[in-house]
Order: sequence, then structure tokens, then C-alpha cells
Amino acid sequence: MSLSRDGNSRELAVDVTDPSGVAEARRRASSLARAVGFDEPEIGRVAIIVTEAATNVLKHGGGGEVLVQAVTTNAIDGLDILALDRGKGIPSLADALRDGYSTAGSQGTGLGAITRQADVFDVYSVAGAGTAVFARVWSRPMPSSPAKRLRVGAAGAPGPGEHVSGDGFAMTRAGHRVAILVVDGLGHGPLAANARNEAVRIFSASRPSKPAEVIAAIHAGLRGTRGAAVAISEIDPEHGSLVFCGLGNIGAAIVAGGEMRHLVSHNGTAGLAARKIEQFVYPWRANATLVKHTDGLTTQWGMDRYPGLAAHEPSLVAGVLYRDLKRGRDDVAVVVARDSPR
Repeated sequence: MSLSRDGNSRELAVDVTDPSGVAEARRRASSLARAVGFDEPEIGRVAIIVTEAATNVLKHGGGGEVLVQAVTTNAIDGLDILALDRGKGIPSLADALRDGYSTAGSQGTGLGAITRQADVFDVYSVAGAGTAVFARVWSRPMPSSPAKRLRVGAAGAPGPGEHVSGDGFAMTRAGHRVAILVVDGLGHGPLAANARNEAVRIFSASRPSKPAEVIAAIHAGLRGTRGAAVAISEIDPEHGSLVFCGLGNIGAAIVAGGEMRHLVSHNGTAGLAARKIEQFVYPWRANATLVKHTDGLTTQWGMDRYPGLAAHEPSLVAGVLYRDLKRGRDDVAVVVARDSPR
């Protein structure tokens, strides 16, 4: 799956604090679906999902946020939809997924409607700590194929008042190896997004080179731009290794067996200054999870505060971390890769 983010037309974030937020989320999500090639029936599916998800955020969560981003796999476009709140949580997910169940006096069809319309659905809720709902919709039927061992998902949004984000990510697969780029263009707005887009372009064109070689190419290619912090992880689950190369302030950690290991980046800024570009090799264990993020997310996080979250869809995991740990004054990008051994 391609998770590259290349401008305002590929992503959106809407605060939902009153009914107008529900309408705005539906309108903008429908426009994004149309822009990436959805036909009218699929746009209708997107509208139903976003309306129900945003309404749940408002009624049950006391307000929250809806994120929508375009994704591509096997040349088929899709939309990832996240609805995030910090409300009272769902007492019983089994009941909530059943039509007719409601704790707010509504018809009780919200989550059930989302599951029927979505191609992929997941939900995570903790009493007193809020709910996160994830839905993916493809623009046309996805051919059946063997499940990928390594699953990758992401969440993020521009900073307050911005329409494009300087933070982004991209992914490539080569056999059983998966390479993931996270980039944070310096500053905000279009100039930061330009640096991010160029880094994504170079990364996509340079694979399957070694991470350090690609970082060096990005450093050379970003001269003349504002510059960016960048990091590439190449995971080889079959051989149990992760190769990491970072330049600048991109956070990365491997979570496995209740332990968290932070990965090492060198100081510098791609396109401006890089005293040393070096890659490191780390062990990659079965059932491990990789979390990478820009500095729009606080570094003080841990999966132990989220019982059972790591087993969920990676995009949902990224959405929960985004919801709870974003600084609120900067662009944000969070990427999660999870090993699912056969």
C-alpha cells in the first residue's frame, strides 16, 4: 500500500464540535473521494461512513476529530477514515455493533452502518478514555491476494491553520522487505510540503537501495528547498532484521514483548547539513510493532497504556497515538508497522 502524502488533495482533518462539523467532514471527504477517482456509488459509501462516524464522535464523545487520507494499493485508490474522540468510551462493543442499540436516544445504526459500508473496519474503545473508529473504502473491488505478513498504517494532519502538511510518509515493498520513509519538512505550509514531496519522490525512485544510500540521495536532492528531517526503516521479517537510517528529529521505536527500543538518528537536516549518514541494524522479532513519528507527536509515549491496542489495524493504532499525543501546534505524521506471522 502506498501511504505517501502529497498535498492538500490527499488528506484532510476536520474538528467535530457541533453539527456543522459533521456536515463539513462529509462534504470534504466526498470531495476528496471524487478527486482521487471514486464514482458516485463509492462516494455515497464514504459519505455514509463519515456522517455516521462524525455523528458518533459528537453524540457519544462530546466532540473530536475526523481524519481522511487517500491510499493506493495494486493501483487501486482508497480512503482511510479515522474518527477519534476522548469521550466516555463504549461500554460494550458487541452491543454497539448491533443495530438498534443506543445510549444517546438515537436509532442506534451508527457503527453497524459503518461496518456494512466499509471494506475494512476496526474500533478501539477504553472506558473513560475515548473511542477510535477506523474504516477503509476502496474505489473499486480489491482482487483477492495472499495476506501480507507486515501490515502498515498511518495517521496525521497539517498543523492548526494550515491546508497542507510538511510531514509525510511513503512505503515500498520489495519481496518480503518493506521500506518506510517518514519526513518532516522544516516549518509549515507549502514550502515545508514542497520539501516533503521531493523527499517522497526521491525515496520512491531510489528503492531498493540501502536506507543510508537513499538518505544520502534525499540530502542531495533537497538542496535548494527548506530541508527536512528524514528517516527510513527497512524491515525484513523473514530474516528478523530492521535497518534504520535517520537524519534529524524523527522518532522511532520497536515495541516487542513488553519492551520498547528507541532507534538512533544522527543530527542534521536533509538538504542543509549532514555531518554523518549511517545506518544501524536492529533485531526484528515476531509480533513486533514499529512506531515512527515526526516531532508533532510527543516523545513521551508507550504502548503499555493501551491494553490490546497493538493487535488492531496499524492505521487505528496510529490514530490513537495521534489523538492522545499530538502537541497541537505542529504538523503530525505517525506510521505504524506490525508483524503478523503466518
